[in-house]
Amino acid sequence: MKISVVIVNYKVKFFLEQCLHSLYKAGANTEMEVFVVDNNSGDDSVEYLRKRFPKVIFIENTKNVGFAKANNQAIRKSKGELILLLNPDTFLGESTLDEVISFMDSNPNTGAVGVKMIDATGRFLPESKRSIPTPWVSFCKVFGLSILFPNSKIFGRYSLGYLDKNSVHKIDILAGAFMLFRKDVLDEIGLLDESFFMYGEDIDISYRVIKKGYDNYYLPTSIIHYKGESTPKHSIKYVRIFYEAMDIFFKKHNSNTSFAYSLFIRFAILFRATIAGSYRLANRMTGNINKKGKRLCNVLVISSPAQNIRINDIIRDSSVAYSSVKNICEKVDIDIISEQIITENLSDIILSDSVFSNDEIIKIIESLDKRGVVFSIHIADTDTIVSPGQKFSNNISIC
Repeated sequence: MKISVVIVNYKVKFFLEQCLHSLYKAGANTEMEVFVVDNNSGDDSVEYLRKRFPKVIFIENTKNVGFAKANNQAIRKSKGELILLLNPDTFLGESTLDEVISFMDSNPNTGAVGVKMIDATGRFLPESKRSIPTPWVSFCKVFGLSILFPNSKIFGRYSLGYLDKNSVHKIDILAGAFMLFRKDVLDEIGLLDESFFMYGEDIDISYRVIKKGYDNYYLPTSIIHYKGESTPKHSIKYVRIFYEAMDIFFKKHNSNTSFAYSLFIRFAILFRATIAGSYRLANRMTGNINKKGKRLCNVLVISSPAQNIRINDIIRDSSVAYSSVKNICEKVDIDIISEQIITENLSDIILSDSVFSNDEIIKIIESLDKRGVVFSIHIADTDTIVSPGQKFSNNISIC
C-alpha cells in the first residue's frame, strides 16, 4: 500500500463528501486506502457517506475524542508507506497526490511535507508554512506584529512571510490540514500527542520530526482549505484551545519553561479572547443594523448545459438573497471570468466539475484571489454545491 489517508470528521459531512470526491480523483493512479474517523458528529455523517463511498474505512467514536487521538486510531490500523492527515474541509486537485508523493520519493531524508493552502476567495493561508513558536515568535503572533510586518525576518517568523509562497522551502512546522508523513518516521518518533485535544498537535509532531534529523518541506502545490468550518477562528473557544496548546507545547519541550511564560500564555488568552468577543459583538451589531440593506448577491454559474438548470434550482431554493444569476454553459478561460467579475459586479462564482477539472478549479480560484469574489464548487455526481458556511443550502442565508 503506497498511501493511507486519514480524515477526522466532526459535523461537516457535506465538506467531507466533496473532500472525498476530490481525494479519489487525486488517488486514481495510486494504491490508496482511506480512513474516516467520526468524532460522534450526531448528524448521520457515517450513514450518509458510507453508501456513497463504500471503499472508505469508517471508525465511529461514541464521543468526541479530539483530533490527535482520532487520527492515531486510524494510523494504527493503516498499511500505507506514507500517511496523509487531511482535513475534511479541503479540496484537492487531480495532480495533488502525484506531486507530493513524487517529492517524497525523490527526497529520502524528508520526514513530512505540507502544501500551499488557499481559501474560497483564493487568498493564500499563511499557516501553510510556519516556524517554531518560540516565546518571541509567540509574542509577535499574540500582539499582531506578525500581521503588521508579515515579510519581516524579525517580526514575521510565525508564518515565514518572507519566504516565497510559490517556491519549495525547508520549514519547521506544517499545517495539520494537510500533513504527509513517512510511516517509518512516525514509527520512530511516535504518533500524535494526545495531550493536545485540538490545535498544537501539528506543531508538536512537526518539531519531533526535525529533532530526529529529518526535514519538513513546504511545497507550492495548491489545495483549497475552507478553514474552520468546525470551530470559527473568531470564537473565544478557539482562542482558549489554541493558546493552551501553545502552553502544552512549551512545557513539553522546554523543561525550564518559566512561570513568567505561563503567565504570558494566560494573558494572551485573555487578550485575544477580548478581541474575539469584540469582533463578534461588532459583527452582530453591524448585522442587525444592515440586515435590510445588505447587498444582494450577483452570481455567475459556469457549468455544463445539463447541470445549469439544476444549479439554478439550488440557488433559488436556498436562502441566499440574490439580485442576478448569470449562466455560462461552457468552459471559459480566466480572462473571461475576470471580465465578468467587473462587468457583472459579481459577489459569487459557482464552478462546476462538469466543465472544469479539479486542478483547473483550484487554478481559477487562486488566480482571482484579489477580486473579492467567493467561489463555490458544484459536484455533478452528487448534485451539491459546497461553499463557505454552506451558503447555497436551504437553511443558511448569507452575502
